[in-house]
Amino acid sequence: MADLSAISVPVDVSGAPTAASAADLAKRGQIQKTAKDFETSFLNIMFQSMFKDVGADNPYGGGEGEEMWKSFLTDAMAKQTVKRGGIGLSDTVAKEMLKLQGLSA
Repeated sequence: MADLSAISVPVDVSGAPTAASAADLAKRGQIQKTAKDFETSFLNIMFQSMFKDVGADNPYGGGEGEEMWKSFLTDAMAKQTVKRGGIGLSDTVAKEMLKLQGLSA
């Protein structure tokens, strides 16, 4: 039989991540967060534009208070939409950001 010791590869069995992989993981985490933040901002702007001309019927709605709080509503809707899976924009943005950083998806 052939001698297999010539093809053995040293394996790190400690389970501790190396510095390069820890840095990659941190970078990937930051890229995911940035992509989700971008999708949230995009949806917030989209919701603001959707609700721009929507008014409340009298006698219970309207006025300056409604206009002031509408931005908070659209921001909360955008955050919840992304939290529940979004529209898929963050996944695409994250893949492109990973490519730009030289990391595989």
